[in-house]
Amino acid sequence: MQLPPDASERGQPALVSVILPVHNAQQWLDECLMSVLKQDFEGTMELSVFNDASKDQSMTIIEKWKMNLEDSGIPVVIGGHDSPSPRGVGYSKNQAIIQSTGSYLCFLDSDDVMMPQRVRLQYEAAVQYPTSVFTSHGPTVIMPTWFCSRAWFFHVGPFDEGGKGVPEDLLFFYEHLRKGGGVFRVDHSLLLYRYHLYAATHSVLEMTIWTHRVHFLEEQALPGWESFTIWNAGKQGRRLYRSLSAASRRKVVAFCDVDENKIKKGFYCHEDSQERPKPQVPILHFRAAQPPFVICVKLDLTGGEFEDNLKSLHLQEGRDFIHFS
Repeated sequence: MQLPPDASERGQPALVSVILPVHNAQQWLDECLMSVLKQDFEGTMELSVFNDASKDQSMTIIEKWKMNLEDSGIPVVIGGHDSPSPRGVGYSKNQAIIQSTGSYLCFLDSDDVMMPQRVRLQYEAAVQYPTSVFTSHGPTVIMPTWFCSRAWFFHVGPFDEGGKGVPEDLLFFYEHLRKGGGVFRVDHSLLLYRYHLYAATHSVLEMTIWTHRVHFLEEQALPGWESFTIWNAGKQGRRLYRSLSAASRRKVVAFCDVDENKIKKGFYCHEDSQERPKPQVPILHFRAAQPPFVICVKLDLTGGEFEDNLKSLHLQEGRDFIHFS
């Protein structure tokens, strides 16, 4: 386990460090820090705050809470800088981790609120699965619910420090998967995620996310397939096809769908292709299509119908299909 140089001066390392990057978060910090105070975890816990050039009253609020937290047995480590411009979320997370001591890292955004049981439940899971990152109940593996061992973080990381517009959490997650890491979900609501106009996530362009996802698909999955079917002949399926490299597009043997109007068209023609003749990919009913599939369907919007269709085809999860949307 890597510890900061001055860790010995602060006594025994904590079991869990809550990692909190802060930039102009004054309107949410009281709720956020109260949620740290209310954790029911009985092990040793510290809060590691890194202030990324905040220009509001964030540091005043943090200093106020420092006394309350430490009176309750939660040491607070504060770092930061006051440069004219912030250096970004990736940099701030890395610095907060470097100055912390915990054997496990619990990531928290300054505009979010943890449920009291969060640290306890994720710590219990992390002890059993040391090479996993941990999320809570919900449809995604977004960063605000991550919890992992310090040793595993340094095996995978650090975060990309490219600054504004860089999806440092997604890049870290892909590297985690490349190195054989798993994902374990604690099936409880553990965090209130605040979605607002000033959230850092808005600085990352949707096209940036899409490009990284397509690249990872081509790197990790498609080399092992001689051919595959894109499930969805609509906008997203066609977009995926056009985004693939020429070599990957040649592996697409068909689109499949349930929409009779799309199926009646018979094929999709890639009009932008430089090939002559232009590629025409058949559009089939899903029951006539052959796995493996890359699925471009939002599963939560189908009312269970899509999952039932998958089961009716007797597909092996994780081997015959990849969910892309």
